[in-house]
Amino acid sequence: MKFFIDSGDIGEIKEAWAMGAIDGVTTNPSLLSKAGLPTRKAIEQICEVVDGPISAEVLATDTQGILTEGRELAKIHKNIVVKVPLLIDGLKAVRVFKAEGVKTNVTLCFSATQALLAAKAGASYISPFVGRLDDLSEDGMELIQQIVTIYDNYDFDTEVLVASVRHPIHVVQSALMGAHVATIPFKVITQLAKHPMTDLGLAKFLEDAKKIPKG
Repeated sequence: MKFFIDSGDIGEIKEAWAMGAIDGVTTNPSLLSKAGLPTRKAIEQICEVVDGPISAEVLATDTQGILTEGRELAKIHKNIVVKVPLLIDGLKAVRVFKAEGVKTNVTLCFSATQALLAAKAGASYISPFVGRLDDLSEDGMELIQQIVTIYDNYDFDTEVLVASVRHPIHVVQSALMGAHVATIPFKVITQLAKHPMTDLGLAKFLEDAKKIPKG
């Protein structure tokens, strides 16, 4: 399973990359606004650090606008994946991008039917938002299972990219279900490495090491 970091913070991205934890990056306007840099500059910085897929989102909501913005984003670096909202106009743009060889990440997916349409349009990735569904008392992970099953049934090339990940359990469930990617906030990435028994065990080893005779 691939891990992407969901962040626009270059410090977090560098740390996660140094850990060997991530294979790519997802961004959005909300995350990039925190970087304090123009969007293009922030994305260029990320591309200098991470050698993997970097999702950069368009702001347009009409097909021609999405195509125009997406083509400009794709020029930034060979690893750019154009992030497109799951709208009818967005699906039309995804089909064109597919023909042009531009990779796409179709975002803001909340149903299996949306995911099916995105795959048929030729999306490289589909991003179902599990945490936001959980917030509405729906089972976000059930949606992941549905999409993984549907894609497997028909051998779609679109990769399931689990988004809106809130905690390590989402990551474990995604891996068990066979999702291709989870995009994870830095806080949750660090939580994946932690366990209280590890801390207790290490403390005991270090304490016992003090009792070893010198020389």
